[in-house]
Amino acid sequence: MKKDLSSLIAGCTLAFSALSALSAQAADPLTLQLKWVTQAQFGGYYVALNKGFYEEEGLDLTIKPGGPDIAPPQVIAGGGADVIVEWMPAALASREKGLPLVNIGQIFNKSGMMLTCLKSSGIEQPMDVKGKTLGVWFFGNEYPFLGWMAKLGIPTDGSPEGVKVLKQGFNVDPIFQGQADCVSTMNYNEYGQVLDGGLTPAELTVFSYEDQGVAMLEDGLYTTEDRLADPAMADKLARFLKASAKGWQWAAEHPQETAEIVLEYDDTGAQTEEHQVRMAQEVAKLVQGNPKGIGYLDPAAYERTVNILLSGDSAPVITKQPEGAWTHAIYEKAGL
Repeated sequence: MKKDLSSLIAGCTLAFSALSALSAQAADPLTLQLKWVTQAQFGGYYVALNKGFYEEEGLDLTIKPGGPDIAPPQVIAGGGADVIVEWMPAALASREKGLPLVNIGQIFNKSGMMLTCLKSSGIEQPMDVKGKTLGVWFFGNEYPFLGWMAKLGIPTDGSPEGVKVLKQGFNVDPIFQGQADCVSTMNYNEYGQVLDGGLTPAELTVFSYEDQGVAMLEDGLYTTEDRLADPAMADKLARFLKASAKGWQWAAEHPQETAEIVLEYDDTGAQTEEHQVRMAQEVAKLVQGNPKGIGYLDPAAYERTVNILLSGDSAPVITKQPEGAWTHAIYEKAGL
């Protein structure tokens, strides 16, 4: 009897091990390339990873941080990712150049991009930027700025009636070093750095791209047409979007805990809890507010983005209406 019991236990152990191995094998690998470094801007993905939301959907997700020398469209074009986080202007520009990127889900419902200026430079209204030096991010981040200048009719050639564009690093140093009258900032990141540097809101004039009516869609999820055409990959992407939306909803409701989770994944040790909490709080405002929920691309917001990109008289960001640049198929397949 004792021998039979031992055999039964051994058999159960082997069966459990086999089942665990099968479960591990069943997890489908998927790689996400972020637009920037590990921070609360991407909190929802880290929350979903930390809390097992991807695992629940049968996914083994790898999150690859970005950086100043990493262009997500290039990464996915080279096979280094299955899905990327990118701003729509950069994605549409890449599409027109031949990389068939497709938006499969929109995470940020609003734009967090701003131009932060010194009042001491005499800047209080948009047209006051004429003759000034403005810090602008490039690598695909310049498109919203160029669209705004085109709308205002202000050339970016450095002429007296135009503005001088300073290629800004991914920091706010130029406004403190006397190199620029204005710098590009995100409301959830660099604006806080400006305040931390000693300037007060009363000393600043801030132009929100959202308020100026030139907001373009930021942080969306993009894959390529060939991946969408693969039913197995489309299924994985739907499960990914479902788990990501769940992670983002949790993150929006728990900014403090989200910041703590993000810090666990920050291998650089460069981030601080205070900064990440502030970022998580501001990002939550950008994620929420879509009546159809996180992950739904509003066609009207897409059209607004396209129209602004087409509006540059001398140098439009894109030259023709994109076709097939977004789909609701993954959102619908995810059951969101």
